[in-house]
Amino acid sequence: MRCPYCQLDSDRVVDSRLADGQFAIRRRRECSNCERRFTTYERIEESVLKVIKKDGRRENFDRSRVMIGLVKACEKRPISTEDLENLVGRLEGELIQDFEKEAPTQEIGKRLMKELRALDHVAYVRFASVYREFKDVNEFVSELKILEEKKK
Repeated sequence: MRCPYCQLDSDRVVDSRLADGQFAIRRRRECSNCERRFTTYERIEESVLKVIKKDGRRENFDRSRVMIGLVKACEKRPISTEDLENLVGRLEGELIQDFEKEAPTQEIGKRLMKELRALDHVAYVRFASVYREFKDVNEFVSELKILEEKKK
């Protein structure tokens, strides 16, 4: 593996563990030259999962786009990147298992919201506001009332 800092191809694996809901291996590496550490992931290459967009277009599932949305929703919240990576890994595994080749964005959003609701209510409301395209404050208040009722 080439070091992202000094570009030398000489490193050692410091730590390995399962990641992404056990669908990947996370390796912590240390460069032999500059001694800086970096992380790599090893994943099974599977057939490409397509996402069916609201307008009917089909695009490749892009886990980095899902991660970006989750990171934005979880900004300044006590949620680790590793937790989010595991969530995305589980989601991708479930989608491949349940849909094989094509999954609708509505199902992806619904599953992500369910996971976020269990993980952090603030992140859930942030994500829901973008996913459901809230138009005004009343929609936020409505969602908060639903959360409060489910809490009781």
